[in-house]
Amino acid sequence: MRGRRVVVRKRLFSLLLIAVFILTALMGRLAYVQLFQGTWLAEKAKDLWSRDIPFEAKRGKLLDRNRKELAYNVSTPSVMAIPAQLKDPAKTAKILASILQGPEEKIYEQITKREVINRITPWGRKISEEKAREIQGLRLPGIAVVEDSKRFYPYGSMAAHVLGFTGIDNQGLAGIELIYDEKLRGTKGYVSFSTNARGEKLPGGVDRYTPPRDGMNLVTTLDYQIQTIIERELDQAMAEYQPENILAIAMDPQTGELLGMASRPTFRPDQYRTTNPLIYNRNLPIWKTYEPGSTFKIITLAAALEEKKVSLNESFNDPGYIMVGGARLRCWKAGGHGHQNFREVVENSCNPGFVTLGQRLGKTTLFSYIRKFGFGQKTGIDLNGEAKGILFKESRVGPVELATTAFGQGVSVTPIQQVAAVSAAINGGVLYEPHLAKGWVDPETGEMVEEIKPKVKRRVISKETSNQVRNVLESVVARGTGRKAFVDGYRVGGKTGTAQKVGPDGRYMRNNHIVSFIGFAPADDPRLVVYVAVDNPKGIQFGGVVAAPIVGDIIEDSLRYMKVPKRKNQIPPEDTPLTPALVGTPNLTGQDIERIRNSLFSFPLQVYGEGRIVVDQMPKPGQRVKKGTTIKIYLGDG
Repeated sequence: MRGRRVVVRKRLFSLLLIAVFILTALMGRLAYVQLFQGTWLAEKAKDLWSRDIPFEAKRGKLLDRNRKELAYNVSTPSVMAIPAQLKDPAKTAKILASILQGPEEKIYEQITKREVINRITPWGRKISEEKAREIQGLRLPGIAVVEDSKRFYPYGSMAAHVLGFTGIDNQGLAGIELIYDEKLRGTKGYVSFSTNARGEKLPGGVDRYTPPRDGMNLVTTLDYQIQTIIERELDQAMAEYQPENILAIAMDPQTGELLGMASRPTFRPDQYRTTNPLIYNRNLPIWKTYEPGSTFKIITLAAALEEKKVSLNESFNDPGYIMVGGARLRCWKAGGHGHQNFREVVENSCNPGFVTLGQRLGKTTLFSYIRKFGFGQKTGIDLNGEAKGILFKESRVGPVELATTAFGQGVSVTPIQQVAAVSAAINGGVLYEPHLAKGWVDPETGEMVEEIKPKVKRRVISKETSNQVRNVLESVVARGTGRKAFVDGYRVGGKTGTAQKVGPDGRYMRNNHIVSFIGFAPADDPRLVVYVAVDNPKGIQFGGVVAAPIVGDIIEDSLRYMKVPKRKNQIPPEDTPLTPALVGTPNLTGQDIERIRNSLFSFPLQVYGEGRIVVDQMPKPGQRVKKGTTIKIYLGDG
């Protein structure tokens, strides 16, 4: 009996110890949870019964360099569902599907989802005012039409590839809209409140409002007026030449700021969903790669002058070809240019002359300069989709590859690389990073809060060499193949390019070229570099005939808009078969019409008005025009 009591006591004691241990453990756990996890668990509980209604921040505007609005948000209606207030979800879904032209099953799923408020995406987002009024008129329980916003591009397709576009939630998807999306979007705001298990708002709860922070406005380097000029010229060229595509870039060579950039075919940013993705995904000025042709000769020229491998006055004989490694490399002119100096080699775009420069430089030096000028690598422009082009590996460069590279064949480059490189060749020798962002502006105060400075990459050639390059390229326009880009008073310099395209079989295609011209002005102090490339224009396929006049028009109108004064010390133009020389118009103002008619006057006349005395004329006195240009004179009584 006594033994049993001992056993029972031991068992009770053991149970007591276990109970004490369990109780201690529970108290320890409770203390741990209370002291160390209390805040975390409270937040978890709060998440279960707390609901947030987001408020979108206002997306920042895209502005041109003079703060003209290129993209901004406008109000638009959207449809939202409040599941707790729906009376007949199936019927409601059917009605909405009919109006919004969306699938009934998907809309039913969205409006009945266990949330406080549900968006009907995408069919109910950013709808027309007509649809919004129709839905509001039905007074459907649990369905609300709320104010939303969408991106608006007031100038349609202008600079579409540069600006890009946004998605249904105002998120950047392409172009500047994508690259600078984070700052443009801002930060969402919220209204927070408490709900029960069914998602119904608890009575007596306190709403908490966190205001949104609007996105910053981005000032771009684009100039609306210059962009408009470029768009006009591309539209005219498309109509006249019907090419596969065409592109243009205008840049300030002293800063790397892009003043204008466009291509065709194009699209409207607010209608990208109905556009072929190949159009909006291919920003040709930065994506397209091809053999540059003769515009690349500027790089060979700059390298040869910098390395003192040539004097522009040195004589050179061009028989029409040059033999390299057993291959006959021909000049574009049958029979060649004969005896000429190296300035004339550049003016005439003589291939054998540039092969000779490449040979004097050697492959190591030439390719070193090609890389220094930025080829074979991305420029770093603030846009998505940039290509880097293709260069020969130096180990695979033989005599023929060296020769063809010297005149722009066998290498693959992008238009933006060419613009950046030529800018460095003529701006004093400094390579800048092309860029489109100029600064950030506070949307409330309008003050510039962050200015984006030009970025210098490196010095490539000396100022003295750059001066020589500018001078000889001005003579290309005044006396050589770039004659159709000549603008009286603005000292335009530049270089033509006519490059064969490589077909799918890896062979050069016949009668299918990319013709181009890169020009700059004024030659004594460059303010603008313009590049135009036309892919397979119908009819004549020479860069000096097709692309050069387009560049000349863009430069002339842009510099006039920029109020750049004309120069007097311009290289006088020379007459060529394709480009007759310009002559100055006489001053007829104040003269008697009969005296003009009786003189040996060399200009055709169109006479307007009545009277005997010329009171005005167009073109104005002293303007340089083509021979045979008609002068309009206006008569009065003097």
